[in-house]
Amino acid sequence: MRSSTSLTRLALAGAVAFAPPPNTTFAQTTSTRESSALRLASLFTDGVVLQRNKPIAVWGWAEPNADVSVSFRGRTSHAKAAGDGRWLAKLRAERPGGPFELTVRSGGAHIDLRDVLVGDVWVASGQSNMEFTVSQANDAAREIASANDPMIRQFKVPNSWADAPEADLAGGAWVRADSQHVGAFTAVGYFFARDIRRSVKVPIGLINTTWGGSNIETWMSRGAQHITDSAWREIRRVADARLTATRDALRAKLGGLPEKDSGLVSDRAVWADPSLDDSGWSDIPVPSYWEDHGYPGMDGVAWYRHSFDVSDQEQRGGATITLAAIDDDDITWVNGIEIGRTVGYNVARAYRVPASALRVGRNLLAVRVSDGGGGGGINGAVALVPGNGAPRSLAGAWKFKVGTVSFQPDGQRINKIPSVLYNKMLYPILPSTIKGVLWYQGESNANNSEQATAYRDQFRTLMTSWRREWGSGRDTFPFLWVQLPNFGTADPVPPTSPAWAMQRESMAAALSLPMTGQAITIDVGDSINLHPPNKQDVGARLARVARSVAYGESIIASGPTYRSRVVRSDTIVVSFGDVDGGLVTRSPDGGVGGFSIAGADRQFVWAEAKIVGNTVRVWSAQVKRPVAVRYAWANNPDRANLYNREQLPAAPFRTDRW
Repeated sequence: MRSSTSLTRLALAGAVAFAPPPNTTFAQTTSTRESSALRLASLFTDGVVLQRNKPIAVWGWAEPNADVSVSFRGRTSHAKAAGDGRWLAKLRAERPGGPFELTVRSGGAHIDLRDVLVGDVWVASGQSNMEFTVSQANDAAREIASANDPMIRQFKVPNSWADAPEADLAGGAWVRADSQHVGAFTAVGYFFARDIRRSVKVPIGLINTTWGGSNIETWMSRGAQHITDSAWREIRRVADARLTATRDALRAKLGGLPEKDSGLVSDRAVWADPSLDDSGWSDIPVPSYWEDHGYPGMDGVAWYRHSFDVSDQEQRGGATITLAAIDDDDITWVNGIEIGRTVGYNVARAYRVPASALRVGRNLLAVRVSDGGGGGGINGAVALVPGNGAPRSLAGAWKFKVGTVSFQPDGQRINKIPSVLYNKMLYPILPSTIKGVLWYQGESNANNSEQATAYRDQFRTLMTSWRREWGSGRDTFPFLWVQLPNFGTADPVPPTSPAWAMQRESMAAALSLPMTGQAITIDVGDSINLHPPNKQDVGARLARVARSVAYGESIIASGPTYRSRVVRSDTIVVSFGDVDGGLVTRSPDGGVGGFSIAGADRQFVWAEAKIVGNTVRVWSAQVKRPVAVRYAWANNPDRANLYNREQLPAAPFRTDRW
């Protein structure tokens, strides 16, 4: 464990933090705190979950050189604040249980933490699919209504960054998994914790440190990536230049950067008025992100308008407007009458339009979209569903006008700059004791095959550096991850170097490290949705991996995994492990899909396949002398349907290295 002095020196030496991004809300702690120099690190609030069966680190700040005591479960540990006020106390390992109280004293000041639990603490990290909340998942209303387990808790680390490691988080608070709070939980993390609780009867704490769109480089220290001071200065220079160029281009396009939305004046939706002349507005295709159509790097507010016709019969029956995905928030009107509003990106909207709001003939749909980072706009299927008529798409050219413009540093790319999220969202919690890490990231590192291949070394570096830097570095805690799901257009012919398949392979290579495991999700994604809402299966599969790797249960935690292959004339016989008594297929006719083979010419073709015991025989009339076989080797392996009897999908693989 680093000393409090060295921690502070590392954290504060040369630290220059960026200002927080627009629209970022920092949660406040709920602990009782006296007005004095004594304070705890932001991670410690009422409801905190502490790691069982390991010495517990508690730290904070006090008067320089002051004596500090921490009392918990009848025992007291002592620490002395350094010259800068930083202190760290170590408590003995504790059995699971709670709720308890924890008291910190220094001089005449004290802090009392209530409702403290001891259990297992899992760090859930990555990008948007880990950040994706329960409120966005399948059956969200039912999941939220049924949530009532005070032994599952989450601490959401606020989105924040810094140029150099900082000593404390930007804020945050522990909350229970109840109907009031669970909607904001990481969906993968919550469903993981719920399943773990069924077999491991201890409290589960989730430290949710995620940021949508982030790449892996930003979650690692500069030291782990061997970034020199001169290289860092060049990275920052390029990032600043990109921001300036983006801002200047938008200013030139818009004739300025509006800070006040002229479309919404004193809560009156001026730009939703059907009589408004929008002939001077720009055209933009819907669905799409506005960044792809002349507004790169723009955050803020933009308005969309689109007209549609309804018949007399359709008008009498009313209608529903469906907007499948918006980044981030919207307010929607028909003929100037508000029909709905939603907060949250990637949430399907279905707004009921009463007959009284519709007109026979032309009608005007207006949508005000606000975006705080990443892609902005209406980027999903849009449709009119009349109560008395056939549904029809509203996709096409819509009118578009910018209401306000705001910027994050580096034009929305702050979460892709190396180390800046590590410095503010991970480094401050490194003294804590944890059970392990849940990781779901990689989409931002799979834009091409070169990037996906580089992920192999980056992922190992992330894992080994986190383990080395966390606490004493001697604890090889479990590190579990989710492989990328199926996404994108299905391939009519086997692809050569699909980036997502290669990224999955790069992740799987880390299984050679101890205490690791992965959940395969190539069958629960969505071909057109980067954020598939089925997070229940993802969490459940990750929990099975944890039960095996982290908790030592003798269970089948994985689907079939490639072991070996033998070429027999025109057929390749593939052997698998983790078959759980046999291989199965979900095809009604018993056929196995997803395999491709190639001869020495390296030209892959889709193959026939048949299950024989714990093997699969693969062949094609087009390849007389096969030498290589691949399975689920595609961004969207829609043909893949091989499972074991636990209904866990076979892991993608290839036998070649072409």
